[in-house]
Amino acid sequence: MRLPGEEETRRTGLPVIYMIVGVSAFVLILLFVLVQSNSKKNSGSDYLKEIQQQQQEEAEIAQMEAEEPQENVSKLRAEDLDFWDMYPVDEEENTESAAVSNTSQKSTFTEKAEREREEQKQKAQEEQAMLNDPSTDGKHTLVTTRDGKDEWVLISPYLAKNTYDFTKMEEKAGLKRYMENGRKISYVGVDISKQTGSVNFAGLKAAGVDYVMIRLGGRGYSTGQITLDESFIENIEGAIAEGLDVGVYFYSQAINQDEAVQEANFVIQNLEPYRNSVKYPVAFDMEFVANDEARIDGLSREDRTTIAVSFMDSIKGAGYIPMFYGDKEWLIKEVDLAKLQDYDVWFAQETDIPDYPYQYAMWQYSSTGVVNGIKGDASLNICFIGYSQR
Repeated sequence: MRLPGEEETRRTGLPVIYMIVGVSAFVLILLFVLVQSNSKKNSGSDYLKEIQQQQQEEAEIAQMEAEEPQENVSKLRAEDLDFWDMYPVDEEENTESAAVSNTSQKSTFTEKAEREREEQKQKAQEEQAMLNDPSTDGKHTLVTTRDGKDEWVLISPYLAKNTYDFTKMEEKAGLKRYMENGRKISYVGVDISKQTGSVNFAGLKAAGVDYVMIRLGGRGYSTGQITLDESFIENIEGAIAEGLDVGVYFYSQAINQDEAVQEANFVIQNLEPYRNSVKYPVAFDMEFVANDEARIDGLSREDRTTIAVSFMDSIKGAGYIPMFYGDKEWLIKEVDLAKLQDYDVWFAQETDIPDYPYQYAMWQYSSTGVVNGIKGDASLNICFIGYSQR
């Protein structure tokens, strides 16, 4: 049997117990949460410390590497970047590709090498052709023979060359003059014979002529007879009277040394009255006869040279200046110039600029010139030596 109030007490204590249990559970949960929170906090702190320590170690390593000598620093090489080997390639495909590449490169190199060899060969051939071309090699000179043929002849390195600069050549009234620093250093001349006709020597001097080369005589090219030029005496006396310097020439057809000496003696004999007036050379003129046979046709080059030397030595022995006359063909092909180097040359070539390579003292540049004092064609000359001043 329940006492009065008993039911209420039982009902009141039970909630209190529940409350106490709930509070205890809450406290336990709160403590658990706090413990977990502290655990996490400690774990994060350790992680941060680890990160900081790692960064510090990396910084120390970087500093040590920076302090090491430069040569110990490893350098990145081109092959280090070759990462294609990391990927597998079909071996057969790789072999074929390499073979094609090698073949292509070899073909390209071969073609280039062959092309370069061909270009070098062609260049060498062109250079050789230029060297072998006598018109451009500077070692040959062109000679036109009497039958009209052109022939390139080797220029002798042993003969004295002329050094005339024809840019210094001037022409006044048809007469050539060689100038230097505005001053004439050459001498104007004409050569005359009976074929020239009557000569007005005063007119020649007024025209600026300095000297006259007069034909003294000659030997017949078929008969072999020596004769005095029909106008010789008139011409030499007329030139001397006008104060012109004079020289003479003799047309030779000697076929041996005896005849050459005979011709020289003939010249010396006929010059004797005018010895003191002959200032210019005594020239030896031997040449072929156009469109006819002559006594000298059968002579050899050596024969013609020996005859010329015999004549000029005789002239020199008599106290005159010997000279040798000839055109380019005669001088280069018909005589031996190596044996005539002791004598002055009178060179004949009708042109504005002569192409004779060797030294010469006098140049006959026209046989159809015009000059006051001569009617018709005049043979004009220029001399580079002042013989009258010697």
